[in-house]
Amino acid sequence: MWVQRDFVRNASHVKAAVFSANGAFDLNVKPINWGQWLAALPPSVPRKLWLSQTGHVDPFDSRRAEWVRTLNRWFDRWLLGVRNGIENEPQVSVERQPDVWTDTATWPPSGTAVSTVYPLAGSVAGVGTLSSTPGTGSSSFTDNGSGTPASFIASPGSTSARRVLYSTGTLTSDLRIAGIGKITVAATPSKPTAHLSAFLVDYGPSTIRSTTGEGIRTLTTESCWGEDRPGDDACYKDTVPTTSNVDAHVFSRGWADLSNYASLSETRTLTPGTTYTMTFRLSTTDHIVPRGHRLAVVIAGTDSSMIPAPAQLPQVSINLARTSVQLPIVGTAPQPAIPRPDR
Repeated sequence: MWVQRDFVRNASHVKAAVFSANGAFDLNVKPINWGQWLAALPPSVPRKLWLSQTGHVDPFDSRRAEWVRTLNRWFDRWLLGVRNGIENEPQVSVERQPDVWTDTATWPPSGTAVSTVYPLAGSVAGVGTLSSTPGTGSSSFTDNGSGTPASFIASPGSTSARRVLYSTGTLTSDLRIAGIGKITVAATPSKPTAHLSAFLVDYGPSTIRSTTGEGIRTLTTESCWGEDRPGDDACYKDTVPTTSNVDAHVFSRGWADLSNYASLSETRTLTPGTTYTMTFRLSTTDHIVPRGHRLAVVIAGTDSSMIPAPAQLPQVSINLARTSVQLPIVGTAPQPAIPRPDR
């Protein structure tokens, strides 16, 4: 079913201009989809990307006036041939805070390069740092089948039975991650089935669109766009952002069934006690972890908000020396935290 609906397979044949509008918190049409689509388009295809902080929301309901203006200019240029210069304007517009947008000339942004970071064990079990060189040892968690992103990222300095967490120190400069990240996990399950979840987390105080209600609230007032037709008036309910003040939030995530470690199309029964290495993608993002915040990688079992639990719930041991995260970073990566030796 999914292969029949996989437009990425034929993206190389696209000739039409592409205007891609997406929600960073959309878990219906997930962010991984638009990233793969844009990456697969021929370089000659004119493109534009809008990335809001909303969930599954039409841009008409999150940035209405600018959307109408921009969309009309886009169609004027690429359907009617009006040379209005829109193709020379910034390709990317990202909502950094509710109703606060910034533009970038190209996608991927100029200066983006993949950096690899590795988890290092710390003095607290299951909690450590991120380094530019591989660490040693292992860490483990137990999948209880009911974990959620909120429970996985809570209490980042403490041991949690359900996840492991590795973070940078406090950043001394902004860190922009833009593109599709990947995580390679070397995992040893205690049962013949195991599911994995991975998250990139921004730890620090932020005001974001609320992840409940898709990030907007519909008002009773209306605004009108275009002409009325019989049975179809041109007036629509207004909306405003719903916001949350948070100390941590997930900005990229991915899931995997460890039984697909050798093939995405064929599963294999796992042998308890055997280590399997699997690489899987994280969702496309364009996020700035601000100066003064920390970036963390969280690895856990079942994310019950998105994936089913495995048939048998395992304990999973992570081999840190063979586990890494590949991040598309714009500019220079920050210096990794240097862990203090245990005393």
